[in-house]
Amino acid sequence: MAPHPAVQAVIDLSAGAIGGAACVFSGQPLDTAKVKMQTFPNLYRGFIHCVTSTYKQVGLRGLYQGTSPALMANIAENSVLFMSYGFCQQVIRLSAGLPNETVLSDVQKACAGSIASIFSSLVLCPTELVKCRLQAMYEMELSGKIAKSHNTVWSVVRSIMRAEGPRGFFQGLTPTIAREVPGYFCFFGAYELCRTTFADYMKCEKDDIGVMPIMFSGGLGGACLWLVVYPMDCVKSRIQVMSMMGKQAGFFKTFMTIARTEGVRALYSGLTPTMVRTFPANGALFLGYEVSRKLMMKQFDS
Repeated sequence: MAPHPAVQAVIDLSAGAIGGAACVFSGQPLDTAKVKMQTFPNLYRGFIHCVTSTYKQVGLRGLYQGTSPALMANIAENSVLFMSYGFCQQVIRLSAGLPNETVLSDVQKACAGSIASIFSSLVLCPTELVKCRLQAMYEMELSGKIAKSHNTVWSVVRSIMRAEGPRGFFQGLTPTIAREVPGYFCFFGAYELCRTTFADYMKCEKDDIGVMPIMFSGGLGGACLWLVVYPMDCVKSRIQVMSMMGKQAGFFKTFMTIARTEGVRALYSGLTPTMVRTFPANGALFLGYEVSRKLMMKQFDS
């Protein structure tokens, strides 16, 4: 028996939260390296140099800087994303005149994920802003761009509230949405297509393909997402970190300034740790989501 729509929403929200937490714990150090390299492309020779320099300067704690807001960001984003994903699938069924239990095609699911990402952007932007500022705090202080300060979550939150007010938490919202909408079409599209391929090869249902195929499908979805949207993510990180010094230019102006003064290559700075991170992190995300959702849905099987 299918659960009530409200119960289904709670299941999707809870499963998304579990997946989001798994994603953070498996990929945070590499995410820190990504943000540092995006914000200061000329400071580090490459991914290994960034990780080893951070470790020497700040210790292991430096690689996990911003874990609390990252955890909040991922749990909030993925809770809303997967809850909206389920809701958007229902909207697509209604608009196409399909019965409630109809299984959508991979492309239809990709469209549902793309629309759902607009809602998740609204909760992701404020928490990701705090995370990015914390991750790049050491370099901002070292370069003299900001005065030395307490680099804790609450000190960053207070400084944003004091200097910019509530609107300040939405610095970088435009590039966040510009990144999420096409990115999540590729993310869910590649994930579902890969699961379908595994299911056809193994001659079983998509939900029964096993742990490693789910993790590989999630990793492939993440890789497709980042390859498509990485320059937009780079601009978002730059806006969110550099806005610590005062009002920052908008998305298009920042994009053109980076491309003109630092070259197109700067827009891809930090891509290596992102691609290394994407398979374990997004594999863990989908494994956490699928397994917990399946367990919760079993309670409603008659």
